[in-house]
Amino acid sequence: MSVLLVLSCVFAILAGLLHVYIFFMESIAWTSPRVRKTFGIASDAEARATRSLAFNQGFYNLFLAIGTFLGVVLAFAGNGGTGWPLIVFGTASMLAAAVVLVGTGRRYLSTALIQGSFPLIALLFAFLGSTFGV
Repeated sequence: MSVLLVLSCVFAILAGLLHVYIFFMESIAWTSPRVRKTFGIASDAEARATRSLAFNQGFYNLFLAIGTFLGVVLAFAGNGGTGWPLIVFGTASMLAAAVVLVGTGRRYLSTALIQGSFPLIALLFAFLGSTFGV
C-alpha cells in the first residue's frame, strides 16, 4: 500500500474515532452539563426533550465509524476492493454531514470544521494515492 493510502487510512481512523466520541456525547452523555454546553442546549428540560433524537443521531455517527474502521481493516488485510469503498463511503458521509451542519447556521461553522477535517483529509489522500500511487 502506498504512503498516501496509508495516510488516508490514518485520517480515516481519526475521523472514525471522532465520530465514536460524537456518538458517546449524543447517545450516552446528552444530558450532562458539558455536552449540553458543547451542543448549545440551554436547559436540562431541553436536553431531556431532545434526548431521543440525539440518541438516534449518535448511532448514525457510530455506524459510519464502524464502517470506516472495517474498511481500513479490510484494506490492510489485502481486500482493497471491499475496504476502499467502505472507507470512501464512510468518510464522504462524514464530510457531507459536516457540510449539512454548516448549512444549518453560521454558529456551527467551527463544529463542522472539526467534524469534517479528518474525513476531508482522508478522502484527499485516498484520491491522491489512487491516482498517483506514491
